[in-house]
Amino acid sequence: MNDTTKSGPRETDAEPTTDQQRAPRPHALRRRLHAIRERIRSKPGLNITYRVALGVFGTAVLLAGILMIPYPGPGWLVVFAGLGILATEFHWAHRVNRFAKRHYQRWVRWLGRQHLATKLAVMGATCLVVLTTLWLLGLFNTVGGWFGLHWTWLASPLFGP
Repeated sequence: MNDTTKSGPRETDAEPTTDQQRAPRPHALRRRLHAIRERIRSKPGLNITYRVALGVFGTAVLLAGILMIPYPGPGWLVVFAGLGILATEFHWAHRVNRFAKRHYQRWVRWLGRQHLATKLAVMGATCLVVLTTLWLLGLFNTVGGWFGLHWTWLASPLFGP
């Protein structure tokens, strides 16, 4: 053995620091959360309140994700997060989450195998959906107003000029 192989204790052998000792381990945190949930479950009124609150919150996250799907950003991630929140309490949401993830992955794999023209058509359709919703919400008229453009076609048919 040469001098480079002989060394002091490795970092993995070192004693944990006080921050590491205080940080809960994932399985300990999971056990603690499970115990809290069981206490809530044992009180019928509190259990119903918890389930309703979680259902409302999970549904709000899910709906926000669905609205975000055609736009650039984390639309599908938010959908899966909303379903994940709901799945902590509702078995149907767990099944829907698995179904949605499976078909989303199939769609991504399918699109990846397609010709460039198909990919561009999907991108163009998505862009058309985004532009249409922005126009319907009146964003074009608002931005046009910033530049002094008051063209009638910029006005939203829903909200008027």
